[in-house]
Amino acid sequence: MVKSYLRYEPATAFGVIASVDSNITYDTSGKHLLAPALEKVGVWHVRQGVCAKTLTPSTQSRGPSLAVTSIAAVPSSSSLIASGHADGSIRIWDCERGTCETTLNGHKGATTILRFNKTGSLLASGSKDNDIVLWDVIGEVGLFRLRGHRDQVTDLAFLDSGKKLVSSSKDKFLRVWDLDTQHCTQIIGGHHSEVWSIDVDPEERYLVTGSADSELRFYTIKQENLDTNNKDSSIENKWEILKPFGEIQRQTKDRVATVRFNKSGTLLACQAAGKTVEIYRVLDETESKRKAKRRVNRKKEKKSSKMVENGNTEDLNLTIVTEITVPDVFKLLQTVRATKKISSISFSPITSKNSLATLAVSLNNNLLEIYSIDTNSTTKTSSIELQGHRSDVRSVTLSSDSTLLMSTSHNSVKIWNPSTGSCLRTIDSGYGLCSLFVPGNKYAVIGTKSGNLEIIDVRSGTLVEVVKAHTGSIQSIVATSDGGGFVTGSSDHDVKFWEYETTKIQGQDSVNLTVSTVKNLSMNDDVIVVAVSPDGKHIAVALLDCTVKVFYMDTSKFFLTLYGHKLPVLCMDISSDGDLIVTGSADKNIKIWGLDFGDCHKSIFAHADSVTGVKFVRNTHYMFTVGKDRVVKYWDADKFELLLTLEGHHAEIWCLSISDRGDFLVTGSHDRSIRRWDRTEEPFFLEEEKEKRLEEMFETDLENLENRYLPQQELPEEGAVAIAGKKTQDTLTGTDSIIEALDIATEELKRMAENEEEKKKGKGGEFRSNVIMLGLSPSDYILRAVSKVHTNDLEQTLLALPFSDALKLLSNLKDWSSNPDKVELVCRIATVLLQLHHNQLVATTSTRPLLALLKDILHAKVKECKDTLGFNLAAMDHIKQLMASKSDAPFRDAKSKLQEIRAKQSKRVEERGDTKGERRKKKKQKKDDGHVWS
Repeated sequence: MVKSYLRYEPATAFGVIASVDSNITYDTSGKHLLAPALEKVGVWHVRQGVCAKTLTPSTQSRGPSLAVTSIAAVPSSSSLIASGHADGSIRIWDCERGTCETTLNGHKGATTILRFNKTGSLLASGSKDNDIVLWDVIGEVGLFRLRGHRDQVTDLAFLDSGKKLVSSSKDKFLRVWDLDTQHCTQIIGGHHSEVWSIDVDPEERYLVTGSADSELRFYTIKQENLDTNNKDSSIENKWEILKPFGEIQRQTKDRVATVRFNKSGTLLACQAAGKTVEIYRVLDETESKRKAKRRVNRKKEKKSSKMVENGNTEDLNLTIVTEITVPDVFKLLQTVRATKKISSISFSPITSKNSLATLAVSLNNNLLEIYSIDTNSTTKTSSIELQGHRSDVRSVTLSSDSTLLMSTSHNSVKIWNPSTGSCLRTIDSGYGLCSLFVPGNKYAVIGTKSGNLEIIDVRSGTLVEVVKAHTGSIQSIVATSDGGGFVTGSSDHDVKFWEYETTKIQGQDSVNLTVSTVKNLSMNDDVIVVAVSPDGKHIAVALLDCTVKVFYMDTSKFFLTLYGHKLPVLCMDISSDGDLIVTGSADKNIKIWGLDFGDCHKSIFAHADSVTGVKFVRNTHYMFTVGKDRVVKYWDADKFELLLTLEGHHAEIWCLSISDRGDFLVTGSHDRSIRRWDRTEEPFFLEEEKEKRLEEMFETDLENLENRYLPQQELPEEGAVAIAGKKTQDTLTGTDSIIEALDIATEELKRMAENEEEKKKGKGGEFRSNVIMLGLSPSDYILRAVSKVHTNDLEQTLLALPFSDALKLLSNLKDWSSNPDKVELVCRIATVLLQLHHNQLVATTSTRPLLALLKDILHAKVKECKDTLGFNLAAMDHIKQLMASKSDAPFRDAKSKLQEIRAKQSKRVEERGDTKGERRKKKKQKKDDGHVWS
């Protein structure tokens, strides 16, 4: 009988507050901050400092390629947000419900920037493939692609007054695009290095650009409605939207990462790629004129005093023209300094009464900070830091009952609930390289880089004692089989055996745990990892000289040496029955050895990089390995077969821990995330998995072949426009399903005609339709297949249809147009197919009657839809006037008023909740002595 295994699947990931690949942004309400968490988007409640919800992509397309690279929120009052990903896809989310509304595919490279226009109906996306794509958010479809930049697009800004889009790129140029004509109308040079960020103030007076140059550049924006009456303006500068206004010297030498205006346009933040954010005050017109006047007056006084000194009094009445310059408008107000490098910034759309603005900052050490900006000072109001480590996770350990998880990092130990991912305790510590729960799970022992053993009280979250154990870093810590102590291995060549003791605290009844050394085993090289057999018979020690030495546990006598690895062994584990020992090395191999004679059963090339962790599932010969190649692998050590490959981490995996029952495992990584993988009830077979892996390899090879041997695309012409979508697996599947539906429908029509013929002859019986068609008519069956195609993928799906099938599709449009819900779809199909096959359709005489018929029908149907919309709008306008005439008060849209009332109610509920929480806390503090579990 074929052996089946149970599948492990990704369950949850936690510990990431803000990853560095993407920007952060506030939602429209200003209550929540949207931060990237690797492949997810975390929605953080700023005041409470908790993650309100997490926006997670569907499980179909898992893998490290999905990291979020940009986030944008709709500026108008809407709960829609957009997230761009590393594979070029864009997801539109409903933030309130936490659901993904649609996925848009158009870019070949990672999405670098997303921007909505003011109403939120259009979304512009820039990418590493040098293209800009404009999307219709309501229609969920790509409108067009703008080409012209020679390097990745870094930022975008809408000029809503004139339906323009400004883009910046690493090619050092700015481009102004006219969205009506879909062409580039102006190219601006002058920057000496890559332009990293641009922004426009809310009134659309100024555009600011930031690059690696030592200054910020400013441009004035030509307002179209003002300049249309100016007949003197020459044709040449008719297209000139941006005019150079001036420059301001920056304070730091680092390149500009982000420039952003706040919602009111009174402040401008310039974030450098270091630890600083410069805040500039934007003065209004009257203030800036006054400032310019003062400057001119000072200049006059200086000049006149010089002339008097020189004795030249003739030209005293000279006039100096008052012209507003950049320093008259933009004045440096504050410099915000963070503790670590800043990844991204975002202004809050709502401002508190006490300050000018609220600025959120994400740092590259997995931390969010909120600053309140005042006229004279900047204060840090809050920070979100407890839900994650500041640096990579070096070790993870599960308690004996698997209800607690401990993780160590460079300066803290965190205790988690592994099922929910919530952080229960944060304890300051040294650089923890290894950790262990003491039996009973009340205490834990941490081995640090400085050679200390730190004993932690898990319940109170306090550091009980620090024992100086080794002179070098403690690389490994492992419990003895009897549970009475543990063994440590260090880079000072020593292996030490410890046992637990209790000491009474002076003046108190309670006792504390301490440890004392029992014996010492000296080695001739650095100890990297130690493993103890579950039966307590052997202890294995891996050394820096690439060997593993096995000793008897009780007498410490030498038993075996395991030779074979070319580079040092970084991890090892012994099976529950003590028969097998598996070693994982920096040479990318794992070796399975028999512990009876020390013979190597099998050497397997396991990972594409160093193997950093290996663990057996208890009471089995199944094992898990992790490596620097970011994957978790599941093996059968008896058959020497790879069972599963689990992807999900975005950086090197350092450690893993498996629950006692083997129902889940936990991994910790350099990307600061901790991930849980659960065993499911779904069985799988080895041969099927092998076939799947081969298919995946074949598919990736095909894609590479396509890319390799296709003729190299020439650089697009200046300001070219192209189709928005791109060919994906979904579009190909859509084309196949349409062709299949057309074939089935054709066959069905043929059968129906034959049945009619038979009936005329008096032979035919009752006609039975094809079961596959689900009782639909042939035309409706094809419509069902077409309707299933995502609106964004429709163009690319129809592109792949051959001409014969396109004709069949066109002939069905007449029947579908009678359904008023499908008029839009019919028109889209008709226009795409006519554009694609125009020459062939014109040349084929048999298609002319069909085209003439479609022309009459579609024009009439579209007019009908327009009339209906117009009638509804007019009716609503009429009702509005009626309401206004009945009441003395002018009729206003009630939506804003309703939202205001709801906001007040929610504020009251929040305040009530806060006061209740405070009362509860006070009660708890009275009852307990501090041992309160989260």
